[in-house]
Amino acid sequence: MDVELRPATAVQYTMRIGTERQLLNPYIGSTIHLNFTGAIHCMSCGRKTNKSFQQGYCFPCMRSLAQCDTCIVRPETCHFEQGTCRDESWGRQHCYQPHLVYLANSSGLKVGITRHTQVPTRWIDQGAIQAIPLLTVANRLQSGLVEVILKKQVSDRTDWRKMLKNTSEPLDLVAERKKLLSLCDAEIDQLKTQIGSEAIQYNENFDITEIRYPVLSYPTKVTSLNFDKTPQISGLLQGIKGQYLIFDTGVLNIRKFGGYHIEFTA
Repeated sequence: MDVELRPATAVQYTMRIGTERQLLNPYIGSTIHLNFTGAIHCMSCGRKTNKSFQQGYCFPCMRSLAQCDTCIVRPETCHFEQGTCRDESWGRQHCYQPHLVYLANSSGLKVGITRHTQVPTRWIDQGAIQAIPLLTVANRLQSGLVEVILKKQVSDRTDWRKMLKNTSEPLDLVAERKKLLSLCDAEIDQLKTQIGSEAIQYNENFDITEIRYPVLSYPTKVTSLNFDKTPQISGLLQGIKGQYLIFDTGVLNIRKFGGYHIEFTA
């Protein structure tokens, strides 16, 4: 789903269905029907596949595309500088760009990284209710090395069930930022001596981004819905958070089913 954060309003969600775009916010509070036709096509090459890998790719593309490499989930293992990237042009566009290291409050306090161009999309996709920048780093590998240091103190993961229950209380992210950087300052300075001081810059932006989601009611018990098990999913759309549709019958991770052919009615 595409997202748009507008000041003083909840996140605006648009579902991509083939070549069409369907704004979802107006349907919150209504019953909608999603029908999986049984067809899955790779989002990269377009070939028909019986199974989707890594949220929308066929098996050959999963094995060959740079965006499906293991270093995407473990940025500290990025091997672009070694000349072994699966796709050099893709790597330059996505990995060899400035990255932001940040703190967010999704299912609790977490640290993360993203390209500057992905702010605030990355925070919304994780279901964060607050976020604040920490550091600007020259590229993905170096941001991953910084994250390895920071996650010794703060988790880099989101508990999606807790996030969907919306049980996290607002945090003083300015104070948490100061505390975390103080704890990690010595290790960050040591990393600077290895990769160059200019590669890591402390971000002077202390503004906290507050994010509201279009949700009428959060679930007290989270039940996951799955097109592979239930091709026809219907229910009262109670809200949207992260990349999840929240129904009265359960929650559906839309991103997980990239490449699936879905019919939408309401």
